Amino acid sequence: MHGLGLRLSESPPPSTGRTQSIRRRLLALALLPLGVVLPLLLVTLANWGSGYLDRLLVAKVGAELAIANSYYERVTAGIGTAVDSLAASSRMAEQLARSPASQRANLHQWLLGEKARLKLDFLHFLDTSGCAHGYRETPCFTGWPVIESARKGYARTETDIFSSAELFTLDPRLAQRAHTPLLPTRNAAPDPRQAEDRGLIVHGAAPVRDRGGRIIGVLAGGVLLNGNLEFIDRLNEIVYPDDELMLDSVGTATLFLGDVRVATNVRLFEGGRAIGTRVSQAVRDAVLGAGETWLDRAFVVQDWYVSGYRPLIDSRGERVGMLYVGFLEKPFADARKSALLGIVALFALAMLLAAVFAVLWARKVFRPIERMHTTMNAIEAGQTDSRVGPVDNADEIGELARHFDRLLELQQAQALALQRWGESLDGMVAQRTAELQEALANLRSTQGKLITNEKMAAIGQLTAGVAHEINNPIAVIQGNLEMAREVLGEHAKPVESELRLILDQVHRIRLIVAKLLQFARPQEYVGYLEPVGTTQLVHDCLLLVGHLLRKGNIAIDQAIESNRLVTCNKNELQQVVINLMANAIQAMPDGGTLGLKVEDWDEADMPIGLRMIVSDTGPGIPEGDREQLFEPFYTAHKPGGHGLGLWVSKSLVERYGGRITVDSEVGRGTCFTLWLYCEPLG
Repeated sequence: MHGLGLRLSESPPPSTGRTQSIRRRLLALALLPLGVVLPLLLVTLANWGSGYLDRLLVAKVGAELAIANSYYERVTAGIGTAVDSLAASSRMAEQLARSPASQRANLHQWLLGEKARLKLDFLHFLDTSGCAHGYRETPCFTGWPVIESARKGYARTETDIFSSAELFTLDPRLAQRAHTPLLPTRNAAPDPRQAEDRGLIVHGAAPVRDRGGRIIGVLAGGVLLNGNLEFIDRLNEIVYPDDELMLDSVGTATLFLGDVRVATNVRLFEGGRAIGTRVSQAVRDAVLGAGETWLDRAFVVQDWYVSGYRPLIDSRGERVGMLYVGFLEKPFADARKSALLGIVALFALAMLLAAVFAVLWARKVFRPIERMHTTMNAIEAGQTDSRVGPVDNADEIGELARHFDRLLELQQAQALALQRWGESLDGMVAQRTAELQEALANLRSTQGKLITNEKMAAIGQLTAGVAHEINNPIAVIQGNLEMAREVLGEHAKPVESELRLILDQVHRIRLIVAKLLQFARPQEYVGYLEPVGTTQLVHDCLLLVGHLLRKGNIAIDQAIESNRLVTCNKNELQQVVINLMANAIQAMPDGGTLGLKVEDWDEADMPIGLRMIVSDTGPGIPEGDREQLFEPFYTAHKPGGHGLGLWVSKSLVERYGGRITVDSEVGRGTCFTLWLYCEPLG
């Protein structure tokens, strides 16, 4: 202890600034996550929430645009249906019969009444040339696709742009209604015109036939969409019924001729409708220029709206206008801003509470450290009895303080510990001696196993000799039986079935003897490779282990799912499979199921070889034993085993490039798998 005090006193005393530095670092360590993680979480949550709300609003306006487009198509189809029905009606036929070509004025008056009834802006009967007679002027519609289709016998309805002159020819009031002064619009593309005089028309034409089915004219009618407030207000009511929009947002709908609003419920500052204003250039380029559907926020006249635009296509396939629906973005933006402010306030409160809690906990950490620092200074000054004392912390810091107090007391016990280490060393020497003796015993055991192995080889040779000797009486039995059948002739028929049974059993004995010979003397077949079929191989192996199966009350679950052949030495492969079967049967002394399965082995959709799986329902193999299964002379405590079967089997399979794997779980059986290539790799 005096030596320890001397060594400590030789080092320079630490400055008190280091203690302050530890305190600052602990506080920074406690507060840094709060100052970094929570703001990052807040930013992530705000971005995610804002993006999710934007996607919801875009999806909503997309659905509303689909509803508006459906209503527009329904109205267009209704106009075409009305014109087609009137053209094919009996009333039309009667009026044509009463109004010959020289008296078309009467027909014109009747069509005026029908126009009012059908709520059309114009309705004309055209002759087969596409012109209408009996009017102040003779309007001709030759060249319009809808008229040409009707002249060919097919009704058609389309949206087209009519010039001011064409509108005036139809009805001067239509030309006047279509005249729309252009109003200055923020973000719109430059346009030198002062007014829009063209008309956006939904018109349809249908063939008119006489009683013989011959086309005698065309009935054409339509509706001017410019200034059609009834249509646009009805569309807005369908898309945005009462209480449809939350947060007091405002829904709007508009029809565009080109980029000019010709029918809308969007309001100006003065309260009037924004007819004559134009769409922003970004939307114009995307929808009219590129033919895309716009689903995004867009600046509409004087504010930002969540907007949906789709192009209107005329009868010639050209983009002539747009259909728009949208709702005011500001209420949703205000709601998002309020929610974000609330989240910021909540996070700020959470950070404040967490910071206070972190400071309190940090003090519990650095106070014991300061006490330990004071104790070390006292020890350096020679006060060897100085201690940290009791510490309330029940964590690593408290344990460190208590351990520091025990350190000085433990110094006096070091000499005793050295003495105990010497005694322990003597014990280790004795233990090593015992281990050497045990190793010597294992060596003797291995020698005994080798002797047993040699005995087994001698028994195998004896078995082969006995098998050869059995063949002689078998041949005599078979020859005499055949001679008896020939001598008896017709008298042998009453016992023909018995004679055949004897011949079958003789053949079976010969087959068993042949298998025993091949198994007992595999060295005679080493190196001879041949294509081996797994079905016959499994059958032969089962025949050779049949006595074990009957003795052990073992059931067989067999599934041969591969017809592939493997090129190998048949006897060597038979030796491997029989060894695996015998091990599986020995693992089930109280009975069980022997599983045999053969399946294709493919990799990357290419045939590689086949897998032979031998499984049992025995107790399984512990993990420690599985690691040594394929080592020579390891028996896994199996009675009567010599520990070479799996080692030899592994060597035979690897000779052809294959491998053996084992999968076992204690209490659930064991499964050995042979991975065999169709052609040997070695």
